[in-house]
Amino acid sequence: MADTFRTETFELTTGDRERAMDITDACADFLRRVAPGADGLLNVFVPHATAGIAVIETGAGSDADLLARLRELLPADDRWHHRHGTPGHGRDHVLPALIAPHATLPVISGQLVLGTWQSVVFVDTNVDNAVRTVRLSFLG
Repeated sequence: MADTFRTETFELTTGDRERAMDITDACADFLRRVAPGADGLLNVFVPHATAGIAVIETGAGSDADLLARLRELLPADDRWHHRHGTPGHGRDHVLPALIAPHATLPVISGQLVLGTWQSVVFVDTNVDNAVRTVRLSFLG
């Protein structure tokens, strides 16, 4: 079978608070449409300087724990050299050094292969931008 590359974007509305949003279903829907039965890799990428992608458990408190630890590691105060936006916005620009703006995940028979408790999560601490973009790309 020839190599296939398919890509598209979708938007998320994050609102005016920090978010850890499960986007696993959006990833699975994309694969159902562009890679039925195929093996390959799914790359999830956020083209923003202040957001990241994590593969973590959700729904049992880990997503809230992640945001709480990020608030401890990256306080929203005036210590940051990057100072435009809301107070502490400089921390949002450090976030991608801790939570990469991408993840590459295996796809087998058109299905995203994750561990039992793993989900693909969009992480955003930036309260200044309420609409965000996610790019999904399949290579198989």
